[in-house]
Amino acid sequence: MSDLLWQPSPTRVKNANVTQFRNWVNEKHDLKLGSFHALYDWSVAHKEDFWPAIIDYVGLKAERWGDRVLVDGDKMPGAQFFPDARLNFAENLLVRDDDTDALVFWGEDKVKSRISWCDLNIAVSKFSQALRAEGIVKGDRICGYMPNMIETVIAMLATTAIGATWSSASPDFGVQGVVDRFGQIEPKIMITVDGYHYNGKSHDIREKVRDVIDRIDSIQKVVIVNYAFDGTNTTGIRGGVAYDDFIAPFDARKIAFEQVEFNHPLYVMFSSGTTGKPKCIVHGTGGTLLKQVSEHVLHCDVIPGDRVFYFTTCGWMMWNWLMGGLAAGATLLLYDGSPFYPSGNILFDYADAEGMTLFGTSAKYIDALAKADLKPRETHDLSTVRAMTSTGSPLAPESFDYVYRDIRHDIHLASISGGTDILGCFVLACPVLPVKRGIIQTRALGLAVDVFDDAGKPIRNEKGELVCTAPFPSMPVGFWNDPDGSRYKDAYFNRFENIWCHGDYVELDDDGGMVIYGRSDATLNPGGVRIGTAEIYRQVEKLPEIQESIVIGQEWDNDVRVVLFIVLREKYQLDELLMDRIRKQIRNNCTPRHVPAKIIAVADIPRTKSGKITELAVRDVVHGRPVKNQEALANPTALELFANLPELRG
Repeated sequence: MSDLLWQPSPTRVKNANVTQFRNWVNEKHDLKLGSFHALYDWSVAHKEDFWPAIIDYVGLKAERWGDRVLVDGDKMPGAQFFPDARLNFAENLLVRDDDTDALVFWGEDKVKSRISWCDLNIAVSKFSQALRAEGIVKGDRICGYMPNMIETVIAMLATTAIGATWSSASPDFGVQGVVDRFGQIEPKIMITVDGYHYNGKSHDIREKVRDVIDRIDSIQKVVIVNYAFDGTNTTGIRGGVAYDDFIAPFDARKIAFEQVEFNHPLYVMFSSGTTGKPKCIVHGTGGTLLKQVSEHVLHCDVIPGDRVFYFTTCGWMMWNWLMGGLAAGATLLLYDGSPFYPSGNILFDYADAEGMTLFGTSAKYIDALAKADLKPRETHDLSTVRAMTSTGSPLAPESFDYVYRDIRHDIHLASISGGTDILGCFVLACPVLPVKRGIIQTRALGLAVDVFDDAGKPIRNEKGELVCTAPFPSMPVGFWNDPDGSRYKDAYFNRFENIWCHGDYVELDDDGGMVIYGRSDATLNPGGVRIGTAEIYRQVEKLPEIQESIVIGQEWDNDVRVVLFIVLREKYQLDELLMDRIRKQIRNNCTPRHVPAKIIAVADIPRTKSGKITELAVRDVVHGRPVKNQEALANPTALELFANLPELRG
């Protein structure tokens, strides 16, 4: 099979937002940038021209942007973008006020709703007035313990409209996981639901809400949305009030958008927390807006009227990323629940029913579709879906093949990667470049992304550390309760002085395409040779017998040996014949160093709430070390499967 899987047509290239932007930049700055690669080089070399160009081209609003674009641009951390700006995030997302759809919501097959731009403005107006009536002011924290639904978006927009700070978690989080997150930032108001739907069942969370409120003294009021059960019951919930009652006293009026500093805290995000209490990562208003608008408009080619979907919960940064689509004038398609209930077709049903244009999901979801042998191309139209994005873990080459063979042959498939740390991507889509099998298309405009070897020297076509060598607007403002910035600096800037080191083990080719081999802290080191875990997953999960796998390095005999755990598909068992096939598959397609010393079948693999497998947690269990924050896991009991295994004693 050819490595070239998709090539944009000349018409698509000509009409793409990024082409129009390049032409606009050429005219404005008297340049002759002849390609996307030339635009990228300019955006990095001239960031003090690039970011204002985004503002002007998209028409972002502010009371003022100020004359200074970048102060202390040679410092990381320490650089400041637009230090004199005053703007409002919600004002830049509520860009329309008409009767077309702003938000559409499906809660599995049980709930469907929608809200127009006009009604969204009204709802945000009422909710923001209600917050102000409760004494909420600029800088206060509001948290959402919510599904990915319309009321969540309303609450976030109302919060940011008045200059308060938003943070969220999904309702499947346990009490300790919520307290570990929200308890650190001391919110005054929490919005939540009575329950949620998953896999056809309704789950009541009111008892969990009561426990959370009892353990976070700062929460004064709990706004409860009636979602999963009949009638909103606030009994026993301190400060509990029904959502409808909370906003009822207020009439629609023009929203008073509080103008805030560029770095004013917009969101508090959380690290996965599997190695301790989650870090509270504070993201600024202006940086988040600029980064996400650049990605939606230029990299994902979103235009007004598009219908943008991402399969995400409110506990994953992709929810915050999705919100940025409003600034491009797009309709957001929200979904909450299992993507496989009542069948694996529901998201494709959604795509056809609502004219989805961008289908965002995870690599694990695409792999699961392939393993289930689903062929949406044969059962659905999908003619409106121009692009499909994938993140959360590296997208295997075979998953690229699956999308083009069994979902749609004429689609812009983009593996993208970044993180909660920057509320965006380091590498992502480009609508004017070809898609090559297994390769992320490009580096993000405006970000000086590079790959360093262990000595801190740039390398190409070799594996190394993903770094960013110059500041960018969506770097965190800092960590919560980190007054001297030491924890923030330790997280990203200790490996290479004045360089952001992201912690991904990657390879950058001469065309600017990238392959990600896994997290640097999860790489394997048998005999001192670094091996990316994704290299092994790509080979193992090709085998039809294997549903999923996780690999770690076990300290053994003064070295490290590779241990592979596999989840078998139904009707298969792990025997010597299958183990030989696994070893041969890895040896023939990787190296003898990649071949696991031990192969063990398990019933489940632990993963975070956002679906990422947790190699570090498994490694700790195997070595008898405690996993400090199991509340961060979606299925913490799976860790027990890896403890005290006799196979690993010899």
